[in-house]
Amino acid sequence: MGLRAGDLQDLVYDIFEVDNFQSKMGEDKDIVTVSFSVKEKDAAEDLMNFFEKGYGFILDADRTPGEQHDGTYKVFVEIERNNEVPENIVEMCDGVLKLANLSELKFRYHKNFRAVPVTQEALAEQIPTDPDEYNGLITNRDIESYFEFFDRSYVDSISMLGETLTIKKKWADPLQFKFIDFGPVEETINNISESFNANDFAEIIFLSKYVGDYNITKYGNKLTFENKGNVLVLERIVF
Repeated sequence: MGLRAGDLQDLVYDIFEVDNFQSKMGEDKDIVTVSFSVKEKDAAEDLMNFFEKGYGFILDADRTPGEQHDGTYKVFVEIERNNEVPENIVEMCDGVLKLANLSELKFRYHKNFRAVPVTQEALAEQIPTDPDEYNGLITNRDIESYFEFFDRSYVDSISMLGETLTIKKKWADPLQFKFIDFGPVEETINNISESFNANDFAEIIFLSKYVGDYNITKYGNKLTFENKGNVLVLERIVF
């Protein structure tokens, strides 16, 4: 029996990733990879089968065999990189919205900090649709990548799930942050309404030792990390 609307409610995250993982079917410049995060193994299997059986333009659909370090199961879809990519992804998203009973989906392109709502126009603006455009875009977007932003960091792994950034060092508990903003230093700092917080100096020292040699400042509960002319604004999640 096939999946029906709402069968995957509360099981699929509302932010997915594009071109964040390598293709199995060919070179990345020729293949677009789309990855969804799912909360349970059986739901990931169901979503993979839904993609395989439901869309003729999909070259391959797969899932991770086990739980990932962030507690999710990933479902991967590969499609040919061409001018139909935005339309194809919108079509896939229409199905996911119904299955998961979601009001909206967002996508994050190539390890970007910021996720944006899915529209055909937004997809066309961010996703390269031919090999040459892909090669040029990936090279020029490095500093917008959370992986590249922490290139001077002491941490061993950096990942984002939804709007949560997780950084991890060996032999230490992971730290989690809520993403707030990212951009050029002056412009982004001016967007912060909270006042400079001089009372949590111990936290700044701890984060400097954990993360690395970044200019870290606190405004209210918001933390700013500066690197290469950009600033990342986060709020620490404490359990």
